Amino acid sequence: MAPIEVISQPSRPAGRGRRLQNPPVVEWAREQGLAAVQPEDVRQPVFLQRMAELAPSVAVVVAFGQIFPPALLKIPVRGCINLHASMLPLYRGAAPIQAAIIAGETSTGITTMQMEKGLDSGPVLLQEEMAIGPQETAGELSERLAEIGADLMVRTLEKLESDDLEMRPQADTEATMAPRLRKSDGELNWRQSAPQLFDRIRGVTPWPGAFTQLRKRPLKVLWGSVVEPTDPMRRSEPGSYLGLVDGRIAVSCGEGTVLGVERLQRPGKRPLEASQFVNGEPIELGERFG
Repeated sequence: MAPIEVISQPSRPAGRGRRLQNPPVVEWAREQGLAAVQPEDVRQPVFLQRMAELAPSVAVVVAFGQIFPPALLKIPVRGCINLHASMLPLYRGAAPIQAAIIAGETSTGITTMQMEKGLDSGPVLLQEEMAIGPQETAGELSERLAEIGADLMVRTLEKLESDDLEMRPQADTEATMAPRLRKSDGELNWRQSAPQLFDRIRGVTPWPGAFTQLRKRPLKVLWGSVVEPTDPMRRSEPGSYLGLVDGRIAVSCGEGTVLGVERLQRPGKRPLEASQFVNGEPIELGERFG
């Protein structure tokens, strides 16, 4: 099945100069000599008419970011096949990779599915499960899933072409949701346990990034790890600074746990290791984060 046209999101301003930047798939398409179309809204009649005239046999959909109307879903003869970064029906929605890490999952996967009107609710075609590394961030996991997903989509198309593809309905009662992340999802709630906070840091890296406040000023938390607490540490109020432990800024968390902040950054400043930060901005024992 050779592609006949690539559909992508419109080019958007990016970087400090806010210059228009093409999505990577558009750059790839042009290098391959393929037509690239970038509709603002796939529900527009002019776009639907163009797709109907092309009469594609199948549409491959990956992280497109727009809801397909029924009129568009019906156009490809063999339907629209979506690549979703979870083991559906788990983590339906826009941020399945981030949601799985934030929830503390130790495994996830990739799914190809036949698209229908519902949100990621169509029949499952093929799936592949994989472990989540204990230190892995959302950005790192995304890269691994992309490689596995490309292979899974090719295998799905090969099976579709040979009529050897089984469609398995999803169990809606087992579904969980993973809505699009907001900037506020990066804020650390120190009343959560240290393992929960570490999972959140991993899940919101690289975007929106983890953050807190110190002395009523925002502070980015770039990395950290769980610290084995002493008995006095366990009794501290969540968010309290407990000193430097093995070069980490120890902060009291919920359930008597402690998070060691290893790397942090004030907005507009360069990232610093914990010891560098404390040298430049001394913190009093018991001072509160958040």
